[in-house]
Amino acid sequence: MSHTLFSPIKLGKYQLKNRIFMAPMTRARCGKQGIPTDLVVQYYKQRATAGLIITEATAVDPRGDGWPGAPGIYTDEQEAGWEKVAKAVHHEGGHIFMQIFHMGPAVLSEYIAGQKPIAASPIAAKGEIPNSSGIPTAFETPEAMTVSQIKHAVNAFATAAKRAITAGFDGVEVHAGNSFLIDSFLRDGTNKRDDAYGGSIENRCRFLFEVVNAVTKEIGADKVGVRFSPTNAIFGISDSDPAALFTYATKHLSILDLAYLHILEPANGTENFMTSSVPNIAPLLKKEYSGLFILNGALNQENGQSHLTTGTADAIAFGMPFIANPDLVFRYQHRTELASPDQETFYTDGEEGYTTYKNHHDL
Repeated sequence: MSHTLFSPIKLGKYQLKNRIFMAPMTRARCGKQGIPTDLVVQYYKQRATAGLIITEATAVDPRGDGWPGAPGIYTDEQEAGWEKVAKAVHHEGGHIFMQIFHMGPAVLSEYIAGQKPIAASPIAAKGEIPNSSGIPTAFETPEAMTVSQIKHAVNAFATAAKRAITAGFDGVEVHAGNSFLIDSFLRDGTNKRDDAYGGSIENRCRFLFEVVNAVTKEIGADKVGVRFSPTNAIFGISDSDPAALFTYATKHLSILDLAYLHILEPANGTENFMTSSVPNIAPLLKKEYSGLFILNGALNQENGQSHLTTGTADAIAFGMPFIANPDLVFRYQHRTELASPDQETFYTDGEEGYTTYKNHHDL
């Protein structure tokens, strides 16, 4: 039986009203302390008709927190801010998962009290990131993590997940993509370790599995999702055999009865800043995963529906369309014209280009 984007779907113990999910997108409105404000509350509340909202990437530990204005979930104040977000989304009848991450090699030392960034191996990411003055700055060479630091990071993910549930969230998504800490362990282009966390695919997946196991032990597997970006090349990350790597990881995760697996891969034939020359492998992973499978990456209503019809996805996560169309579900359902997002305001302060986009009833 094929489903439409508007068909309900069960996710863990939750009954979701549609299969149009809001993808995680950094919006940089949480200030220097990473605390969600009333403006952030309004932003997510406006988009609560999504079947599921997955929040922007949220740091689990100060040493993994280095994107200006991005949120955290490692202080009481951050937790209190997120509690208001969860309450507002639930009041509107929505469901919300928090994406949790550690930036690892993508943090500049100025954000972490002069310490070096940490990663699987001392390999600098390619490209630049804004410093505290907004100036694009080259990534630094990270320190290879010690086993003690790895254990600390695992615990940080578990503690962050517990905080998210305490704040009222329906679950968390472990961010294992986009070249951040977990991804730096997974891929052999960035993992050159010769201990139990490096070398073979099994070893390179060890950190991911330890994180997921710790988080599921803390809050329950039915409240945990995982996100991969298996073929993207953001910040120069790569792997010699992503199909083998991510098939292995997916088979293992499938056994755990998680809430979902979320794959970020640009649609075939599309170009964006993360595109690599590696063929898409999401269809391979879908065959290996027994649970709810979410697909994301430059998708629109037509090709998103096509994935549901052919069974290559169970739900579709839309990113940029949700920025300019808080009522995206209504607009897709009624085939009304979509507004275009203003890219100049993606990462700026304030409400402009954040909460100022109109719903259909305001037009």
